[in-house]
Amino acid sequence: MRQGHSARVVSKVGWGATRKVGAIVLAFLWGVTLAGGCVAQTALVLPDPAPAPPMTVFLPVPDQRVEQALASLDDLAEDIRRRSDIPGLAIAVVHRGQTVYAKGFGTRQVGADQPVDADTVFLLASVSKPIGASVVARQVDAGMAAWDMPVHQSLPWFDLGDPWISRHVTIGDLYAHRSGLPDHAGDDLEDIGYDRRQVLERLHLLPQRAFRNHYAYTNFGLTAAAEAVAAAADSDWASLSQSVLYDPLGMTRTSSRHADYLARDNRALPHMAGAQGYVPTDQRQPDAQSPAGGVSSSAADMARWMAMVLRADGALTDAITPQKVTEKPMAVAARPGIYGYGFNVATRATGRVAISHSGGFALGASTNVSLIPDLDLGIVVLTNAPPVGAAEAIAASFLDRVEIGTDSRDWLAAYQPFMAPLSAPFLHLAAEGPAKDPTPAGPATRYLGHYENAYFGAATVAQTDDGLILRLGPAGLEWPMQHWDGDSFAVRPLSENEPPGSVSLVRFRDDGATLWIEHLDHYGWGSFGATD
Repeated sequence: MRQGHSARVVSKVGWGATRKVGAIVLAFLWGVTLAGGCVAQTALVLPDPAPAPPMTVFLPVPDQRVEQALASLDDLAEDIRRRSDIPGLAIAVVHRGQTVYAKGFGTRQVGADQPVDADTVFLLASVSKPIGASVVARQVDAGMAAWDMPVHQSLPWFDLGDPWISRHVTIGDLYAHRSGLPDHAGDDLEDIGYDRRQVLERLHLLPQRAFRNHYAYTNFGLTAAAEAVAAAADSDWASLSQSVLYDPLGMTRTSSRHADYLARDNRALPHMAGAQGYVPTDQRQPDAQSPAGGVSSSAADMARWMAMVLRADGALTDAITPQKVTEKPMAVAARPGIYGYGFNVATRATGRVAISHSGGFALGASTNVSLIPDLDLGIVVLTNAPPVGAAEAIAASFLDRVEIGTDSRDWLAAYQPFMAPLSAPFLHLAAEGPAKDPTPAGPATRYLGHYENAYFGAATVAQTDDGLILRLGPAGLEWPMQHWDGDSFAVRPLSENEPPGSVSLVRFRDDGATLWIEHLDHYGWGSFGATD
């Protein structure tokens, strides 16, 4: 989705090294209020020399607290599912290399008796990014690629609009979202039916920001990097992912092909909000951006992957360490936003490093994975509804309970207002509704014909028995045009970036010589010139 659903799951705080003091013993006493109201105090003594190494965390977590947090997961999941009204979800937890929890809740499809279990397959959305980064890391370790390998080396046709940048942009640049491409570049092309290669070939037409100095979250920039790695291996991306990651890890229910997801008997259907609650839909087809958002998997399979990431070595360690600042601190004492290669990298309030990623489709999926390497602990939450904060809330509450014994806040209530815009309909100019006394439209002949621009290609306005329609894109989309005011009409697109209820205005200018489509003007390419 255009809004960039890569939510960091936990707040972050820097932990400075303790100032060196001669031959003394440094001890910290922590008073931590547990869920039951008691206070646990733990003395931590560091031997001389006194300065704490940079990976020291002064808040031990006893095994008992992990066990208590695990024991609370059933109730936590049911509470969040009830409060958010999402149809179904699955959770898996790994600890010290073992799957210690894997369970499903709710239903795969509203209106059907299809319970979710640990093997139910969900769309991962942007959690596909860290999965894909793991594939790239395997290829780097095998000597088939490198994080600093120029994309141009195996995709000589790839163009970012500047010859020097096009020759020098690397796999790592694109996986860290620092290529200069604008936010969610190319997603609008996918919405109207362009395939992966067609989208990538048009990225050079978009406005560029400062190369390596600007962060902007892009599905298709990252996809270009993955395509370059697959090309270097003389493979397609889905086959490469299967052979170097899914098969070796025993991830038998995981695929980077949407057709495999559709063929699963035990799969969770995506759901969108309807008048009477959530309704099932299969409208999201993410193959064009598969490396960035097209993986499907189960909680049980994801547990295998999490265990591998928590024991990372080689090129994967580069992916899960800081590569790009995404947000500057809001104050001197605040923590910055940081991204690795396909992973969010954060510091929790306790001082522990957290590795995470969220994913969301407005057309019906929301997911989160959160890992704490210091504890060799990870949790994944998969849901079959749009992003409302449920997946993140479960993960955040669980990690709070592990580290401090209680929830630091009501995480669902905290996340909901931030998530709401991700599934909000596109209304912009139509938000106030049609004019009360609209100017009549001109004759239909003023509007009929073919229009075109270099980025979106051809658009056609045609006459039917029911009125004017707008045809657009390789998918042959057809939108009925409702008169709005004068030479303006309204269409109701439905896509990942225009959720249900969206209304976009279509305006004819210069006596029909130019067609302007509001929701396609995100990068300034909304105007189409008449060709006949």
